[in-house]
Amino acid sequence: MSVIPTDIPLQASARPWSRLAGAALLALVLGFALLAPLVFPADPLRQSLRHILAAPDAASPLGYDHLGRSLTARLAAALRLSLAIAAAAVASAALLGVAAGVLAAWRGGWVDRAVSLIADAFLALPGLLLVLIVSAIVPVTPMAFWIGLTLVLWIEYFRLTRATVSRLMAAPAIEASRLLGFGPLYVFRRHLWPELAPVLLTLGAFGAATAIMMIAALGFVSVGMRPPTPELGLMMVELLPYYREAPMALLVPVLATFLTLLGLNLVAGGRRT
Repeated sequence: MSVIPTDIPLQASARPWSRLAGAALLALVLGFALLAPLVFPADPLRQSLRHILAAPDAASPLGYDHLGRSLTARLAAALRLSLAIAAAAVASAALLGVAAGVLAAWRGGWVDRAVSLIADAFLALPGLLLVLIVSAIVPVTPMAFWIGLTLVLWIEYFRLTRATVSRLMAAPAIEASRLLGFGPLYVFRRHLWPELAPVLLTLGAFGAATAIMMIAALGFVSVGMRPPTPELGLMMVELLPYYREAPMALLVPVLATFLTLLGLNLVAGGRRT
């Protein structure tokens, strides 16, 4: 009987620490992505026959790839690209999903059914397939990833927002605000957003991790970013044939992807409930 009360506080106290660890990992990754070009200035596309699979040096502490390009510069550029696309996709998906969820729950009736039908239609398509379809239509690959990932991620925001707002709409505080003549913006800011924000931030961390995994997965199978663009999955598939000669070169993008995803999942999983 004494196990239950002692176990619950331990779990509750561990979560903030995991969130801090995740934030520290993300700060480390972001700091490297932004500061590496300033500390180690190099063109991530410049090739050098003298540096093919060369060991780390003062100009590139992470070594060089099979074409003599600086892995430090390429990894920093790849992280900036993946993080920028993921952040843009999460932001646009959250805006679209929250707006659609609030509209569906607020109006109900045929509006709710229509928006839910659209969400179910998108949900029927596999996420990677949807991104590939958009990539075939939109010529600019980063923009195609942004649009495709937005169409994949907005559904979760919509479903979560719709369920939460539907539950809150019957609350006495919201009914009183509406009877007093306060508009939708006031009700959303005063009553709905405080309930939605913590869960949406957690969902955003998971969404960013999903976006980065999708970008890397498509790059790994050579249907994502095109060479010589620095991208995590593309760097892995380019260096894979040379894993015996330069295993550390292959480990660089793998470890960077692992740390980024681990940080995002720790931040998402460390939220207090």
